[in-house]
Amino acid sequence: MAKAYLKIDIDTGKENEVKAALKKISGVKSADFVTGTQDLLASIEGKNYEEIVTKTLSEVRKVKGIKKTITDFVFEWA
Repeated sequence: MAKAYLKIDIDTGKENEVKAALKKISGVKSADFVTGTQDLLASIEGKNYEEIVTKTLSEVRKVKGIKKTITDFVFEWA
């Protein structure tokens, strides 16, 4: 299982639309408004990192109202 956190900047007034659209995308496990530099933090999971990049993030990029995203992949050390 691969995981990533997606930090998202949203156009003003589009916050609720973007959050609702993200929650419909397969692989997006949560989407929460946060304080700080970005507007929203989404938790993403996939069977591997390639699936996250090619499937989930490609769908996220289609969501209207997103200005910018930053993806942080989760690496767990055993």
